[in-house]
Amino acid sequence: MFQITPAEGGTTQTASAVIPDGLLDSIEVGIAVIDKNFSVEIWNKFLENHSGKHASGIVGDSLFKHFSDIDENWLRSKVEPVFNLNSPVFIIWEQRPYLFKFSCNRPVTCAAQYMYQNVTMFPIANASGEVERFCMLVYDVTEQALGKLGMAHLNQELKIASRIDGLTGLYNRRYWQERFDEVYKLCQRRDKPSTAVMLDIDHFKRINDTYGHQAGDKVIKMLAALIKRCVRETDLAGRYGGEEFAIILTDSTVENAKSVAERIRVLAQRLVVEHEEQQISFTVSLGLAQFDKKSQSAMAWLEEADQALYEAKENGRNQSCIK
Repeated sequence: MFQITPAEGGTTQTASAVIPDGLLDSIEVGIAVIDKNFSVEIWNKFLENHSGKHASGIVGDSLFKHFSDIDENWLRSKVEPVFNLNSPVFIIWEQRPYLFKFSCNRPVTCAAQYMYQNVTMFPIANASGEVERFCMLVYDVTEQALGKLGMAHLNQELKIASRIDGLTGLYNRRYWQERFDEVYKLCQRRDKPSTAVMLDIDHFKRINDTYGHQAGDKVIKMLAALIKRCVRETDLAGRYGGEEFAIILTDSTVENAKSVAERIRVLAQRLVVEHEEQQISFTVSLGLAQFDKKSQSAMAWLEEADQALYEAKENGRNQSCIK
């Protein structure tokens, strides 16, 4: 059996009927008994193995003396209900990944740098019912934590994939349209301008027919990267379909948006795409339309930009037009 003896006298408590001799050291859970002053009274094999600190070297000492990385003020505050309310306290890994900074015990197969832990601290009362110490149980929940984190990461990747066009890295049409609808509603409520821009690659079919569809994809991809460099993080740029792109320049008048559009047009004209030792040059045409409260819907607003794009095409391409 094992004994728990109060640090400052009192009645010795035994637990032989509940916990047989040796169980403390064979169980795969960290078990420590700590008094009100946070002096360690029991430190089992699990904690020895993972901390590298033998019981003989830590029992009788303050826990914080051996684990200076533990926030002492936080832990003392956390444990207060154990002593004041005779109530257990729980720390789960989602709140704090670990209490003790133990290395993962499976360094080859484990993706975690440290052991994720759930910790339970429950009161131990003396014969008179006064809580003078508490028992701390430390559970290794690394596998469960990694599983949950992995699923969360996968869900995030799927969420991103559902929004992003695979070729260009810009928003896909469906998600861009959702965001555009939100911008339209916001513009109706605010007195700030925003401008829609539609653009596409001039004579793109000729590029595909001359150099092949892989070359065409490379041109689309390079143009998308150029667009990313020209717009702000607050703007919305998406691949609307094929070689056509759509941009919302938020809080921008059509005059300011024209400067951005011209920058894209000029840089695109200068861009040379290399494919299978061939150099491909291309131009783009752009149409712009500033938000007008007379627009009956988001699509009506976008249609104005598309009409401006049609005018740019009709007027000879490689230019930007305002509706």
